[in-house]
Amino acid sequence: MAFEDKVKAFGMTNMLIESEIDQLERDLSIELRSESNKEASENAIERAYFPQFAENLRQEAAQMARSYELFYCLEKTIRRQIAELLESNKGSDWWTDSVIPQQIFLDVKKRIQRERESGITPRSSDQLDYTNFGELGEIIKANWQIFASIFNNIKAVEKIMSNLNSLRNPIAHCSMLAEDEKLRLELSLRDWFRLAE
Repeated sequence: MAFEDKVKAFGMTNMLIESEIDQLERDLSIELRSESNKEASENAIERAYFPQFAENLRQEAAQMARSYELFYCLEKTIRRQIAELLESNKGSDWWTDSVIPQQIFLDVKKRIQRERESGITPRSSDQLDYTNFGELGEIIKANWQIFASIFNNIKAVEKIMSNLNSLRNPIAHCSMLAEDEKLRLELSLRDWFRLAE
């Protein structure tokens, strides 16, 4: 192997090791490296790869980062609310096809199997993490007798979940949100939290 190839291989191996360490830190909620080492690693990746992307793409990504963060937090919050309510009402083994609509239950089973067969690291050990956003709304509706204790109106939940699902698509598929849609996202977030008042 030529010297240049060895240097490249060394650099790539180092980046893979750092990525694995980052994942371990997240999974185990521990800190193995100081923040300055992490920042240096992130800066090295940025210096190596970001210049290869067009400037306008980097600017768009920076503009969309906040929308992604908002939606990520909201979706994780909704998943947590669903899991906590179903567990408190149905017990720790609440993930069954008698609680979850059967089609969603089967689709999640297929997604988990497909992920296992692909050889990639599983995204989660929690089946609820394998549902899509629209399915979360269906789970709420199917268990309305439980969710009515925190949400004041099923039609409002359906409408807000539908709005959020429409807004999620451009965010998840790397499209820019128009200014009106950014405002709609903020209003939908407010609407969601108002449901539980």
